[in-house]
Amino acid sequence: MPRAKRVKSESGIYHIILRGINQQVIFEAEEDYEKFIETILKYKAVSG
Repeated sequence: MPRAKRVKSESGIYHIILRGINQQVIFEAEEDYEKFIETILKYKAVSG
């Protein structure tokens, strides 16, 4: 059975969680992490 559709937050505040399977490292290189943060900030500005 598929899960229910996500409800859009009225406050616009969301919590993002990143976890690797079995606590594996998600970002192996610092530049990967920096690119991820850059992308999050870009879309925050666009949607903000």
